[in-house]
Amino acid sequence: MIDVRELQKTYGGNLVLDLPELKIPAGQSFGLVGNNGAGKTTFFSLLLDLVEPTQGEITNGGEKIQKNDQWKAHTAAYIDQDFLIGYLTPEEYFELIAQLRQVDLESLQSWLQGFESFFKGEILGRKRYIRDLSKGNQKKVGLIACLIGAPKVVVLDEPFANLDPSSQIQLKDLLKNLSEQTQTTLLISSHDLNHITEVCERIVLLDHGTVQQDLMTTPETLKTLETYFTSISKD
Repeated sequence: MIDVRELQKTYGGNLVLDLPELKIPAGQSFGLVGNNGAGKTTFFSLLLDLVEPTQGEITNGGEKIQKNDQWKAHTAAYIDQDFLIGYLTPEEYFELIAQLRQVDLESLQSWLQGFESFFKGEILGRKRYIRDLSKGNQKKVGLIACLIGAPKVVVLDEPFANLDPSSQIQLKDLLKNLSEQTQTTLLISSHDLNHITEVCERIVLLDHGTVQQDLMTTPETLKTLETYFTSISKD
């Protein structure tokens, strides 16, 4: 589904991402970990055509990211609150996304009922603009909007940040079910090693823009990652 070839990105003459080859098959739940500055957000920005690569290319479903917009029809993402429209209510925002993805209003409203527990009565029917919601509730709006219309590829940057513990657990279960039951290609970056190893079947560890480890998730993966980060913290 996602194919990266000879991808590089430099800023101010500094090489911040260098991925000679990376393949993410359709339906895989793919986790990206690394310290701040490792290149995670840069990779997602390139994947979503938010920035241009210095060299190389990415294809999504056989379509070259920088060459056309065909891949956008089956791809959704939530990177940060800049993806939201603060002067809309959550309902207005959901309806806008539904229109873009050709989902009728009745189907949308029925589908949103499945997230009542996740919303905890704080999102819908409150007559509040998104900009006035807490950071955690803004995150919930962005995450759920991502899933409208059943996109084939979903990209999430730090999805667990700003959520309370119970919401993190609900989100973890939601993402696991999404991957296992719908064969959605799921790309997640996170600093939470526990959650990402529980959700993702494959973990790639970036450091200074390069792949240091590429692991299929096993019961030992969490310990492997913890050992790596412990070792570099002592350098």
